[in-house]
Amino acid sequence: MTRSTTDEAAVPPLPSPKERRRLREAKSLSEEEVAAAVGVTRATVRSWETGRTSPRGRKRALYAKLIAPEPAVKPPVVTAEAAAVVATSAAADLPEAPPLPEAPSPAAPPSDPPPAPMSDPRTGAVAADDRSRTAEVPGRPSGTAEAPDERRASPAEAFDELYARTAPGLVRQTYLLTGRRALARESVERAFELAWQRWPEVAVDRDPAGWVRAAAYEYAMSPWHRLRRTHRHPDAPPTEPGKRALFDALLDLPPAYRRTLLLYDGVGLDLPETAAETEASTPAAAGRLMTARAAVAERLPELADAAPAEQSALLQDRLGGLARAEHVPVPRPARAVRTGSESKARLWTRAAVAGVALLIAVTGLTLHTAPTHYEQPISPPERVGGVPPRGGPQKLTAQDLKLQKSLNEQVAHGPERLVPQLE
Repeated sequence: MTRSTTDEAAVPPLPSPKERRRLREAKSLSEEEVAAAVGVTRATVRSWETGRTSPRGRKRALYAKLIAPEPAVKPPVVTAEAAAVVATSAAADLPEAPPLPEAPSPAAPPSDPPPAPMSDPRTGAVAADDRSRTAEVPGRPSGTAEAPDERRASPAEAFDELYARTAPGLVRQTYLLTGRRALARESVERAFELAWQRWPEVAVDRDPAGWVRAAAYEYAMSPWHRLRRTHRHPDAPPTEPGKRALFDALLDLPPAYRRTLLLYDGVGLDLPETAAETEASTPAAAGRLMTARAAVAERLPELADAAPAEQSALLQDRLGGLARAEHVPVPRPARAVRTGSESKARLWTRAAVAGVALLIAVTGLTLHTAPTHYEQPISPPERVGGVPPRGGPQKLTAQDLKLQKSLNEQVAHGPERLVPQLE
């Protein structure tokens, strides 16, 4: 037991399930190859990458070694003496440097600022190239390095920034997924409440916005909402024919196919990320995407003759136009969501404590009132030779009363030990 615990402690901690899959695909390893190297089945590897289970012991060490990223090549260390010698020799060999250009006059126009990260104004999603940078450190703008004396953002400030940046666009995405405005707002607020309860885990995630998006989609696609009267039927479709055709085509797709199409063509994720978020293999996600595109192309004639790349661009434009055209409700302020999350957490904690206390009280009462030994129940009386049982709760019939009177009047004949002596 001591050696196994020590071995597990020596293995570095594994990354998040989504990062495990990304590292495996970055090394061009299939699930079968990893399973054969570790000594498990393909289903076990998929379970590790979806977060259902985690490897242990020797398998954990082998799996961590297989998906570990390649170590970065460190630059050679140059001492001060060597740098001085190189600089002196270089200065002696190089020709004289040309004169510096003159500084621009004050009237010269300033240079253009660097371009900002591209984002999708239709769905509120950041482009795939910039999404990883914006999600690295919640609470600090992307592309800025933290100074040694810079004040770190508090958890509440980081949560509020993530909420303000992603919540409005996420409500529109969820509306396209469900066709219900109230359910879209409820799903997004519920996902952010769950994120605030698990903020230590969400804050260090590679993509916090993706974590919240996955939670919102899972809640919105729950089949239990069909039992609620307010969410039983979708909202009224748009009045414009083109947007109405796209709206009806989306709602006619199965939920898994609709989610895959929205993530790939609406949000802009690549195929491996879409497969990881939908908990499917990459070929399965590709099949769902092609089937969903074909079903939507039947409703939209302009997509039928377009190439796959053009179809993706057209679908992204149509989905963005549909999301912008609909008046979806605005989510509550971030402070209200955080307060509601804390109130629900306290309520569930008190309910759990009360349930445990009630269970303890019922168990104690049962132990106090329960019998300490087994008592055999008394069997019900029966007739013997036509004589009714005595003390029975049943009422004697006329025949029983006649027989009882006859027995009382007649003198018993038999041994004295069987005849009671009445005085």
